[in-house]
Amino acid sequence: MSAPFQTENPAVRITDNFWTPYLSLISDTVIPYQWKALNDEIPDAAPSYAIRNLRIAAGLEEGEFGGMVFQDSDPAKWLEAVAYSLAAHPDPRLEQLADGLIDLIVQAQQPDGYLNTYFTIAVPDGRWTNLHECHELYCAGHMIEAAVAYYESTGKRKLLDAMCRFADYIDTVFGNEPGKLQGYDGHQEIELALVKLYKATGEERYRRLSQYFIDQRGQAPHYFMEEWLRRGKTSYWRPGAASAPDPAYMQSHLPVREQNVAVGHAVRAVYMYAAMADLALLNQDESLAEACRRLWANLTGKQMYVTGGIGSTHHGEAFTFDYDLPNDTVYAETCASIGLIFFARRMLELEQKSDYADVMERALYNLVLGSMSLDGTRYFYVNPLEVWPEACKKDPGKHHVKPERQKWFGCSCCPPNVARLLASLGQYIYSVHGSKLFAHLYIGCEAEFTVEQETVGIRQQSALPWTGEVSFQLRLAKPKRMTLALRVPAWCSGEAALKINGEIYPDSLLQVVNGYTEIDRLWADNDLIEWTIPVSARFLEGHPSIRALAGQAAIERGPLVYCLEEADNGAPLASLVLSAGSGLREAFEPNLFGGVYVIEGEAWKDDEATWQETQLYRRLRLESRPATFRAVPYFLWGNRGLGEMTVWARVR
Repeated sequence: MSAPFQTENPAVRITDNFWTPYLSLISDTVIPYQWKALNDEIPDAAPSYAIRNLRIAAGLEEGEFGGMVFQDSDPAKWLEAVAYSLAAHPDPRLEQLADGLIDLIVQAQQPDGYLNTYFTIAVPDGRWTNLHECHELYCAGHMIEAAVAYYESTGKRKLLDAMCRFADYIDTVFGNEPGKLQGYDGHQEIELALVKLYKATGEERYRRLSQYFIDQRGQAPHYFMEEWLRRGKTSYWRPGAASAPDPAYMQSHLPVREQNVAVGHAVRAVYMYAAMADLALLNQDESLAEACRRLWANLTGKQMYVTGGIGSTHHGEAFTFDYDLPNDTVYAETCASIGLIFFARRMLELEQKSDYADVMERALYNLVLGSMSLDGTRYFYVNPLEVWPEACKKDPGKHHVKPERQKWFGCSCCPPNVARLLASLGQYIYSVHGSKLFAHLYIGCEAEFTVEQETVGIRQQSALPWTGEVSFQLRLAKPKRMTLALRVPAWCSGEAALKINGEIYPDSLLQVVNGYTEIDRLWADNDLIEWTIPVSARFLEGHPSIRALAGQAAIERGPLVYCLEEADNGAPLASLVLSAGSGLREAFEPNLFGGVYVIEGEAWKDDEATWQETQLYRRLRLESRPATFRAVPYFLWGNRGLGEMTVWARVR
């Protein structure tokens, strides 16, 4: 294991032709829109109740608690997004709005430090009685993350101090000492938040408390079972139900160091894995690191969609089993892929292997970006790979799949999660380890790091995802010897070319280590590195054990997965058979989605005209007619009205 990242929030300013418009969208549209949603001001959208709950808990108005039991997490994530946005784009009016929300949160906090509007308003005597289902520590974790981000962005301590009081109180409640609860939350989040709080404050108790929650999970006797029995075998979600908790659903079926397979609720799992990786690095805990590696291998090698989605069933928003990856009933919650990105980034801190950055990039460009509409005001919670709008409406087994993005949700954890991830995108591009500066993502930006006690500035320009031209220019006060490590993406369709100061750099001076091309030399101010990565369209096939993909292919170009939409290909899309042997044609369409590469190719289309109107079956004739197909990036689907969509199609 290598040394930790040098800083949680490196000085990175994104200046990228592809990404800068999205970051502007977050600050100018998404954050204001989501503030209105949190205040129940979006017409015809599901109410949030979140700000109203805080006002009631603070004694500023009367009323009953509304929304989900974990509703406090939504304004916390929104506030975290605001913090990252303010760091990049100072906005006094937005900062004043955030300060007002912080004042409200502090007013709602109880004298002993406790903060949770559901229990304060609805069940004041019920604290910590249903960790399995009511997510008090999950909400606490999101508030802590918001506090750390706001402090790091603005220097203001009010929320940070309040969350330190909350964490101090939690530390008096949980632990293995006599008189404390030996429990942990049903929805992991507090664990990774406490690590952030430890890094921000240096307070060891917060690191130890995070370690306790990780180590205690899965130990016998099983806490959730004992808690359920104490409650009289009742359930918050299903009053009167007698079914016992499923330990695997909360990843508490085994101690975490003994877990090998990703199981249960997908978001909970990856949030926990992220915290495990954090602690493995902080404590140089090889057994915890090895558990992370095993879980990563299973998760991304046997249970991940080509879009970077995870969680294949809507029953419990959960994993099922290896290679079970249906396209039309998929869940692939947006929050799950965001958690996967958290996990990937922390694994890159543990060990610099391109596999982690490849997955991080895949989930970011395809699923997370695709979960939000181009105007930033509508969202997918579920991210399918195949959509038939009529089935979404009439088939109860597909009721969770929406063919159009929604204004808001009763459980709206995903939209503010997207906002905070994209607003913090600069944290995922680089990392420094000893004398090595790693470039994980190719996103245009200006950054400054400390490498072996010396300041190194670097300016990156990138034409991705459309073409593979990337360059880096160094800013150095004096010549410095160090290693620049450039990721060779898994999608790279040929040999990447490297030039330094206009001259081809000899291959003999390069080495590829764990998927990164390492350039070790004495660098000078204004040195220019040109890194050209071949980008071309190609067909993909799935593992033979993925039954849903038998006889089908998908299309990928650079970091982008493509899809077929009814708007380009007509319906039904299932009647198309793509020609794998005729090649793929790429064309830039400047007037589509503001400029995008589309992919076209030859195909056959089942000839419906040869069928009688009431004929469901007939002897095999394989009658089809020549056709062409057109594919667009998956992240853009659903922005041209209602229609069918598929990522995978028949091929021959």
